[in-house]
Amino acid sequence: MAVKRTVRTTQASKLKPIAEYGDSLRFSASLIQQGSKQFYSATMPTDVLAKCCFVTSRDEDPVAGFQRVLDKKRAQDIASYIDEEHGTIPGSIILSAQPDAQLKLIGGGKTIEFTFGSKAFLVLDGQHRIYGFSLAESAFRVPVVIYSELTPTEEARLFIDINTKQRQVPNELLLDIKKLAQRESEKDQILRETFDLFTTMPKSALLGLTSPSSRKKDKISRVTFNLAFKSVIALFGNPTATQVFAVTNSYISAFVDVLKEINLEDRIISPVFFRAVMDLFPEVARISAAQSGKDFTKGGFTSILSPIAQQLSAAKIEKNGKAVKEVSNMLSRFIKKDFSI
Repeated sequence: MAVKRTVRTTQASKLKPIAEYGDSLRFSASLIQQGSKQFYSATMPTDVLAKCCFVTSRDEDPVAGFQRVLDKKRAQDIASYIDEEHGTIPGSIILSAQPDAQLKLIGGGKTIEFTFGSKAFLVLDGQHRIYGFSLAESAFRVPVVIYSELTPTEEARLFIDINTKQRQVPNELLLDIKKLAQRESEKDQILRETFDLFTTMPKSALLGLTSPSSRKKDKISRVTFNLAFKSVIALFGNPTATQVFAVTNSYISAFVDVLKEINLEDRIISPVFFRAVMDLFPEVARISAAQSGKDFTKGGFTSILSPIAQQLSAAKIEKNGKAVKEVSNMLSRFIKKDFSI
């Protein structure tokens, strides 16, 4: 008959395994009551979590389950963040103790004990983090919340609640604070500074039409702007935000004037249409350079874009406005039809 070992955990380390399947593990914990439910709050080593949690049904292999259900690239990013950037992960992993865990409270109600095994805990939240822990070389302790004695129905409902009621930080806000976090690439910096010029400069063609840190219905967000301008930035040899703003503001001003002729100027704030307008920019810039050299002016852009006013309509936008490339191709046909050198 196998004898169970009781292991008191210390600092996590993958160089020295701290447990074997079948061992009893103990962790300090606090019992928390919320409404009709109670759970335990504790910290556990990441290498222990990686070996005793699963995400699929109880009759499937836990390791294969992680690999099949979850995104390995996302998990690898987490592992790299741990190993290479020495990052911290303060958010709690949320687990449901399974019968195999034989979870119990001991030590005057201040310690939990469970049997270490591959199906001790079902993961309710933090699946990719745990998968990332399994790929990482290093290990450390992370906060966990452990529910016990939940029925499968309760587990499913809790999983749905956790994954539908939590809101991710908007991408617009993340872009807005990248500078503060000192995580901008050179291209990120130029995009941010160019967007800020369009947001603040009195002569900006987009003045009052941008939203820096959130997505709003009638505004151009940083995410939309960056997607539209990434290919534009590549046209400039060694760009500065001031240079990019000067040229593209002349272009957008000319485009808005063309749209005003046919009462469609409000379309410039449509994410698809705005990206299509900027997708057309390289072609218009090349025509302008061939015609007038690299003296990019609003008047020069207007002469190239003016045929659009005679051919564009709201109906044509609706018909061809589902994708960026469809719209930019349509606009390209309009300027080619009447333009010659």
